[in-house]
Order: sequence, then C-alpha cells, then structure tokens
Amino acid sequence: MSNFQLHINSFGRLVYRATDGAMHEGVAPVHAFPISAPAEGVALVDADGHELVWIDNLSELPDNIRILLEEELARREFIPEINCIRQVSTFATPSIWAVDTDRGHTSFILKGEDDIRRLNHTTLLIADSNGIHYLIRDTQQLDKHSRKLLDRFL
Repeated sequence: MSNFQLHINSFGRLVYRATDGAMHEGVAPVHAFPISAPAEGVALVDADGHELVWIDNLSELPDNIRILLEEELARREFIPEINCIRQVSTFATPSIWAVDTDRGHTSFILKGEDDIRRLNHTTLLIADSNGIHYLIRDTQQLDKHSRKLLDRFL
C-alpha cells in the first residue's frame, strides 16, 4: 500500500505528494531493471534526479497510481521488440536492417556490431544509429531466416 499521492497536473507533469504534504512537480518514474523485471524496482525521482520514493513492486500500489505509473513508464521507455528480421543490406557495418516489431514494420541503420549487446544467453538489445533500442527477447523464438541473418553479426 502506498503512503503517497500521485497525479498529472494541467501542464501534463507528474506531481508527487509525500505523506508529510510536500509537493514535487515534474517527477519521473525510473525502472531499475526495465527488461528483466518490468513490474519491480521503480523509483520516483524529482526534477534534479533525487529519489523521492522507492516502489518494490507496482502490483502493491492502488490501481489508480499503478496505472498512472505504467502509462508514464511506457511513454519514457520506448523499446520495440523485434519479432522478425526481414533483411539486412550487407553483412558489413554500417548496414540497413528491415525488421518487424511489436509496433509494426521499420528499418534502421546498425552502425557497428558493438551496437548489439547480449543481455543474457537469449536476449539481445540492439541500438540503431539514432539511439533507439530494439529488444530481441528470445533469439530462439525467431524464425530460421531471422536467426541466420542475426548469427552473421554475433
């Protein structure tokens, strides 16, 4: 159960009210582990980055606060998940990748093989030339063609 209040003000900014009545405008939720534990370990930080409150698990919050935080986190953490790699322009970098994600079809430029980071045995995080990160949650769940293209870069 939470001991604080949270709402969006008329300017669209998140406002935190502590149990002592102190108000903080422009707070931001920050995940400790957004990929491996998306419902756990969330901090609310003020505009200067100072932690105001730590939330062990979002499910422990009242529905109105939990939903508000989940919406804010979704806006801040744009990480499309790659479901299929359609093609790559070349096996040397930079190369253009055409992929299908959970948010639709897109293409991006992979600057170098260092932009593919292994998070664990089957999970990869790929950064494009614009700084957008794409997630491959489980390489084994990709189709054979996608795995073959990906293997050329790993």
